[in-house]
Amino acid sequence: MKNIILILALVFASSIIAQNKPKFEKEGNLVKGTFFHDNGQIQQQGFYKNGKLHGEWVSYNAEGKKLAMAQYEDGIKTGKWFMWNKGVLTEVDYDANVIASVVEWSAKNTVVTSE
Repeated sequence: MKNIILILALVFASSIIAQNKPKFEKEGNLVKGTFFHDNGQIQQQGFYKNGKLHGEWVSYNAEGKKLAMAQYEDGIKTGKWFMWNKGVLTEVDYDANVIASVVEWSAKNTVVTSE
């Protein structure tokens, strides 16, 4: 459980120390934020609503492969989050910012892939 929380923190906090300047675009009542790796590939992309994380956020490695998908509602972690790491998909279910359940899917019983 601690490893999952650490991975989440590293994946979503890494955008803070990114060298490349983030890009922000207004889309309706939301602001789309795009953060980049040093090589120019997208590192993380998602939306803000009233200055808070909102909706789907997706993180990628420097080669463009999806690492994680997360859901926020007005800054609160919610719904299913997915993290891909070495052939294992970890599904974390959030309820009002609290981890409700964690399921790991191995490559032999994969239901969702990162492609």
